[in-house]
Amino acid sequence: MQDMESLLAEERENFQEIKEHEVVKGTVVQVDHNEAYVDIGYKQEIPIPKNELVYPAPESAEDVVKVGDVIDVFVVAMGGENGAVLSKVKADKQVSWKEIEGVMGRGETVQAAVTQVVKGGLVAVVKGVRGFIPASQVELHFVKDLSVYVGQTVEALPIECDVKKQRLVLSRRQILEAERAKKQEVLFASLEAGQTLHGTVKRIVDYGAFIDIGGVDGLAHISDLSWDRVKHPSDILKVGQELDVLVKSFDPETKRISLSVKDTMPDPWFERAARYEEGAHIEGKVIKLTDFGAFMEIEPGFDGLIPMGELSDKRIAKADEAVHVGDMVTVKILHIDTKRKRISLSITKVQKDAEDAEYHDYMAEQKEAVNDADENK
Repeated sequence: MQDMESLLAEERENFQEIKEHEVVKGTVVQVDHNEAYVDIGYKQEIPIPKNELVYPAPESAEDVVKVGDVIDVFVVAMGGENGAVLSKVKADKQVSWKEIEGVMGRGETVQAAVTQVVKGGLVAVVKGVRGFIPASQVELHFVKDLSVYVGQTVEALPIECDVKKQRLVLSRRQILEAERAKKQEVLFASLEAGQTLHGTVKRIVDYGAFIDIGGVDGLAHISDLSWDRVKHPSDILKVGQELDVLVKSFDPETKRISLSVKDTMPDPWFERAARYEEGAHIEGKVIKLTDFGAFMEIEPGFDGLIPMGELSDKRIAKADEAVHVGDMVTVKILHIDTKRKRISLSITKVQKDAEDAEYHDYMAEQKEAVNDADENK
């Protein structure tokens, strides 16, 4: 009877030593796929399910702990069929929250493992603690598809840490902005208009492409991508493509850089123009009508203008009184202006040349007839 009372007293003493909502040491005595059994000095080993061993939950408890490991566990509650409810996750989080508070206080960064996309941003795990990266804090620019970050571990800066509310907000953008500021300072110190640099296409938009020229992005407008007409930048460029660019202009105050891709290459207009001579007759398709005439395609990407007065011998008020888009016409090259890169064409001069040729042929025939008559006398 005395032995029984001693055992009960010892049990009560052990029960009093282990208090709810405290962190205690425990030794892993058994592990299977779903749980680990831990000895915390209580009357029985207590199972901890795998989802309470680590966050996020592992495939197996055996991936987290092994027999003989001494771990910290949080006493969620005492009693019940297992004697107590324990959580290694909660114990780890208490330590992690303190560490994260310290990191934030020192202005340091953390490694955040992105686990999923949610409304408004990304969920990421930091030292076993669930954190949130708002969409506006992921990149320097808007990201349409955040799913590309799932599975990645990114460097982030804690910008809000509330232990009571269990709220951790992170920013990747602030790190990127700081890095960009340093690179901008170095780049702008040596940047010059007219300079040719090697860059990488980082982002394509409807109006052009952003190109990295050394940690800083410059914009090449769609009109500066090619000497030929470009419907959309993605037709000729792709993200990750490396290429040379010319610095057109830059503003150290606004940190804006204007780039040109086409100015690093010879203008094909001059090569094409060299194939033609003033006075030559050529054929082409009318591609556009304007108030001052019609444009004719000499060859793809190479046009010439037929002024209103050169469209017809008659007086016309509109170009469509003489030609229509899609018409094939024969024209005479009046002038090749290499300074303004313009070619003037004429339909009426073709007709006049034909009339002149007929007149010259007629006069030549008449002269020949006279000569033949003189010889026969």
